[in-house]
Amino acid sequence: MYIHNRLGLIESTETMLAQAERLNQITNNLANVDTPGYKKEDVTFWEMLYTTNQNRQRVGKALKVLTNQQEGAIKNTGNQLDFAIAGNGFFKLQTPQGIRYSRAGNFLINNEGQLVNPAGHLVLGDGGPIVLTGNDVAVDSSGRILVDGVESGRLDIATFNALTDIEKEGTNLFRMKEGAGEEVPATDFTVKQGSLETANVSMVSEMTAMIDLHRAYEAQQTVIRTFDELDNKAISTVGKLTS
Repeated sequence: MYIHNRLGLIESTETMLAQAERLNQITNNLANVDTPGYKKEDVTFWEMLYTTNQNRQRVGKALKVLTNQQEGAIKNTGNQLDFAIAGNGFFKLQTPQGIRYSRAGNFLINNEGQLVNPAGHLVLGDGGPIVLTGNDVAVDSSGRILVDGVESGRLDIATFNALTDIEKEGTNLFRMKEGAGEEVPATDFTVKQGSLETANVSMVSEMTAMIDLHRAYEAQQTVIRTFDELDNKAISTVGKLTS
């Protein structure tokens, strides 16, 4: 009985750890529900059979965090430095760590007249960092930039042969995975000025998932308490038999 109970405790503990990880992802999604261009994270669960010793195998729990790249809704802001990408593609940013990618187009102009994101990373165009020396900024659907009616470059919109080639780095940025393929110029997209892509997070869905996880977590706690009581009972019974 003790061996079986111990395995039951291990199974329940692994399940609770996986549920806790999923809860962390839901919490992070909810915290970023108002973050432009944010892509929610999902957790997939599966079971795997592995050998514990020469005579026995057991089923273990595994999980993997996945980024949901579904496009978020586009919201009009009226700000001439807000841009949204409808379709495929990412804005390219120059950071101290190298080129990074983002769907968030809430940009600013720094003291040098360069287009930057809120963290100060340079937004890249087809000729390098974008410099806006004028008052009236207009961007057409292809990403072509005009300042006071004069063309000043084009937003460098990149995409990838497979979106699994990139991974989240934090602060709403993506980077290429080590050993992944190269970026390619995006073609199937439309740039919308004065708009932002909203996070692809449904607050109702995430809250529902959180409630379900809390219930499942409490159920596993009950299972652990039951196994613990069985162990205590077994130990007490053995003690009486040997006394």
